[in-house]
Amino acid sequence: MSPLPATIPAIVRTRLRAAVRRPVRRTAGPGAYEEAEARTLLLRLCSLLLQYPDSELSSARPELEAGVAALPASPAAAHLTAVTTWMAGQEPDGLERHYVEMFDLRRRSSLYLTYYLHGDTRRRGMALLALNQRYRAMGWDINGGELPDHLPVVLEFAALAGPRGGEAPLRQHRRGLELIHRALTDADSPYRHVLAALLTLLPPPTEADRAAVAQLVAEGPPDEEVGLDPYGAYGDGEFAPPGAFVPPAPAPPTRVPPAPTSHLEGPR
Repeated sequence: MSPLPATIPAIVRTRLRAAVRRPVRRTAGPGAYEEAEARTLLLRLCSLLLQYPDSELSSARPELEAGVAALPASPAAAHLTAVTTWMAGQEPDGLERHYVEMFDLRRRSSLYLTYYLHGDTRRRGMALLALNQRYRAMGWDINGGELPDHLPVVLEFAALAGPRGGEAPLRQHRRGLELIHRALTDADSPYRHVLAALLTLLPPPTEADRAAVAQLVAEGPPDEEVGLDPYGAYGDGEFAPPGAFVPPAPAPPTRVPPAPTSHLEGPR
C-alpha cells in the first residue's frame, strides 16, 4: 500500500474517480458486481461526504453523484442518495456553515472517534498513537495532516485495508458512531444519512452497546484528567469540541458592604 500524501482528500478523490470509471456490470449474475467492491466504494463515499465541503469537494460533485449511482440498490445507497441530493440544492456558504455547526461546534457530533471512548485523557493519546502505528504497519503515513482518528481518515483506511483489519477501528468505535448518528438525527441534519449508511456495514449493536451509548449521552466521555462537565453542560445538549475554549464558570456576585456612618455626620 503506497503512503498517503499530506492531504487526505486528494488521494480519496483520486481513488473515487478511478472506482467510478471502472465498468460496473449488473446483469451478468451474482458475482458480477463484487460485494467487496461495493463496500469499498461505499466507505470512500462516506469518507468524502464527511469532509469539509470546500471548493475542491464541490468540484467533485459529479464524481460523488456517479459513485452513489454506481452502488447496488440498498438502504445504504438510499441514504447516500439523500445526502448528495441535499448537497446539490445548497449554496456553498450555507453548506460550509452547516458542516462547521454540526462537526466543529458540537462535541457530541465531533468526528474524532477516540474522544468518545477516552475523553481528553492520557488514554486518548495512547489510542491515537496505536491507530497511527496501525496505519504505518499497512504502509500509510498521514504526514501530520488530520489526526488518525478523524472519521474520514478512518473510513479511507477501511476502504484500502479491507473488512478485517481495515474496519477494526470502526468496529472498536461503534458506540461513538452511534452517538454521532443520534446527535445528527436530533439536529435534523442530512449528514445523519452518511452515518446511517456507515452503520449498515457494522454488526448490529448489542444491549451493552445501547447501554454504553445511553451512558455516554448522560455523562459524557471519561474526564478523570481534565474534568469535563457532564454531557449537555454547555447549552443545547452539547459539550465543547476537543481543544475548544470553554469559558470558566461565572464568579459569584460581589457583596458590597454598606458604607460606615461617618463621625462627621450631624444629627438626624
